[in-house]
Amino acid sequence: MRQLNRELSEYMESMVEGMGRSERRRALEQYLTGLLLEGERKSIEPMAARLVKDEAQVDAMRQRLQQCVSASNWSDSEVRRRLARKLEAELHGVEAFVVDDTGFPKKGEHSVGVARQYSGTLGRTDNCQVAVSLHLAGDKGSGCIGMRLYLPEDWAHDAKRRECPGRCGLSASGR
Repeated sequence: MRQLNRELSEYMESMVEGMGRSERRRALEQYLTGLLLEGERKSIEPMAARLVKDEAQVDAMRQRLQQCVSASNWSDSEVRRRLARKLEAELHGVEAFVVDDTGFPKKGEHSVGVARQYSGTLGRTDNCQVAVSLHLAGDKGSGCIGMRLYLPEDWAHDAKRRECPGRCGLSASGR
């Protein structure tokens, strides 16, 4: 477990090295760790609760993660470029690019892009988000290097709804 933790820390550091202040890099590492931890909900509040040992620290962690996601000026393209280079080296050469779609079931209606729509992942029409992903594939496996949220027509034509101020920290028309 210690070796895995060390390898994960080294990997994350290589992905954020030179990208802003150390506090911001650490917050991104915590956010990514939160995404990898067990737990059904991957929104900031439940992730913050899983990342701290003391319940009194949950609010501070939530604020740190929220700041990281909504206000930091990370270069998405730089992180994806670094990821693609690492994957290419690990795969010992890219044999194919794979484009795929993935559905994320949702219970509410406020997350950007959520609508009653078909999801191949779910195998049916349901309340979900759908994203299109790009993967590198080779002899040793494959890995995702990019993903974009698909906006259903009712979201795409509603500028106010795409902005979602105060609810999600992200804009469907931005990051």
